[in-house]
Amino acid sequence: MTNANLNIAFIGGGNMARSLIGGLIRTGMSAQLITASEPNEDLRGALARDFSIATHASNADAAHDANVLVLAVKPQMMKTACEGLRAIVQATHPLIVSIAAGITIDQLHRWLGGNVAIVRCMPNTPALIGAGATGLCANERVTADQRAHAQGIVDAVGLSCWIDDESSMDTVTALSGSGPAYFFLLVEALEEAAAAQGLPRQAARELAAQTCLGAGRMLRESDVDAAELRRRVTSPGGTTQAALESFAADKFADIVARAVAAARKRGGELSRQMEAP
Repeated sequence: MTNANLNIAFIGGGNMARSLIGGLIRTGMSAQLITASEPNEDLRGALARDFSIATHASNADAAHDANVLVLAVKPQMMKTACEGLRAIVQATHPLIVSIAAGITIDQLHRWLGGNVAIVRCMPNTPALIGAGATGLCANERVTADQRAHAQGIVDAVGLSCWIDDESSMDTVTALSGSGPAYFFLLVEALEEAAAAQGLPRQAARELAAQTCLGAGRMLRESDVDAAELRRRVTSPGGTTQAALESFAADKFADIVARAVAAARKRGGELSRQMEAP
């Protein structure tokens, strides 16, 4: 991402844009090659102050000289933003990188006027601390160099994974996009359960968070899968087995499957809502 000819404009300056901008600068990209548009004056000022990048109130002003546009506006605002950028996109043909949940490549293609190279991404909130997980999907107009540029942007804040079939992107959203909330819910539940058993709440909170952090690191840094790690910590007739049997009796796997299916379904609904008159 240190290519001197690469100019990136972020359309929208919210938390995810901030995390990506910060990641790019931390990993060596010059702030002079990054611009951002943000209508909120306070957010715009914070971007300029914190990252020393050029900022604009107008999307068109930010996009004017860019060869990569990162669309970081809310899904409900995406159609309007794209239509406002259409003339510039058709004149300059930048790579479009969208991080909006539920918005399809076809929708972006139509709203931007066609003949556009588009990468659809689904990052998640741990990108804010450089530990994100992002799925990416590209249309046929994206070149190998542009794929590398898109991946470089999201790799600056964590791990990325290319998805060949865009129909799977709603599943990516349900898994890693929404997944941090599932994790936080589990930690909340563990904390509450331990406190109900008499453990001081502060101790319960710290032990629950660190346990989940340590388990996640073991999974990422180990050469075995989650099922094997689970088996290794489960002694026959022990405390872990008792807990896992309780989970199984309550059909824990079915609960998770229904939750992911519900999130995936909602992603499709968000896309269809964008087409409503």
